[in-house]
Amino acid sequence: MSTATTLLIIFLLVNVVTFCVFWWDKEAARAGHWRVSEARLLQFAFIGGSLGAFAAQRLLRHKTRKEPFRTQLMAILILHAALIPTALIFGPSLYQMLRAG
Repeated sequence: MSTATTLLIIFLLVNVVTFCVFWWDKEAARAGHWRVSEARLLQFAFIGGSLGAFAAQRLLRHKTRKEPFRTQLMAILILHAALIPTALIFGPSLYQMLRAG
C-alpha cells in the first residue's frame, strides 16, 4: 500500500470517527446523559476531522448556534483547507530536502 493511500485511509477514518463523536454527543444531549466537551469536539476537528465535524454540524444540526464553537470550527476548517493543498504542492520536495539533511 502506498503512502498516499495510507494517508487517505487515515484521513477518512479520522473524519468518520469525528462525525460519530458529534453524533454521540447529539444523542447524549437529547437523552440528558454525559456529554462530550466542546474542547474535545474541537480537538477531533483539529487533528484532521474538520470535514467530519462540519458535516456532522450541518447534517445533525448540532452546535450550529453555539459561539465561539461555530467560529472556532470554521477557523479549523479554513486552516485545513489551506494546509492540505500546501502540503500536496510542497510536501514531496520538503520531504526530500529533510531526508537529504
